[in-house]
Amino acid sequence: MPSALSVPGARLTGMSIDDDDVRLRPVVDDDLEAFLAYEHDEEAVRRSRFTPRPREAFMTHWREWVLGDDTVLVRTVTVAGEVAGSVVAWWDGDRRFIGYWLGRAYWGRGIGSRALTLFLECEKNRPLYADPFNGNTGSVRLLEKLGFLRTGIVRHGEDEHVLLVLS
Repeated sequence: MPSALSVPGARLTGMSIDDDDVRLRPVVDDDLEAFLAYEHDEEAVRRSRFTPRPREAFMTHWREWVLGDDTVLVRTVTVAGEVAGSVVAWWDGDRRFIGYWLGRAYWGRGIGSRALTLFLECEKNRPLYADPFNGNTGSVRLLEKLGFLRTGIVRHGEDEHVLLVLS
């Protein structure tokens, strides 16, 4: 795991963030290193209940299945020019899902709200589904704040996830 100084966003800790500082742009290959570091953050893993992928599997997944699929809409979230995370929408059967991942330096500062608001302006498909881990109350609250409604519980392995829908 990279040290705190090498993790993107480390220099932004304590910095005031304005809505204008949060932007979305297309993903470039260099962004994947930051995404990989964020996916391997221990606290992020605990909150999301998502098992991080080894580096090669991660890169293959992103290059072939995310960036290589023209039905997937994905954007890099930047804050003051730094890579803060990603937002993605994909098809799972006949349902369109949304997911996001932000580096820990960007949590709890309104960045997720702003980034998802911008993304929802681009992603026009409705209904739109999300299924965060039930224990990730911050993510559940964020999605509800943006208009997603709880419609049930789904299981991924042994974990319960909240099924939310934006009509």
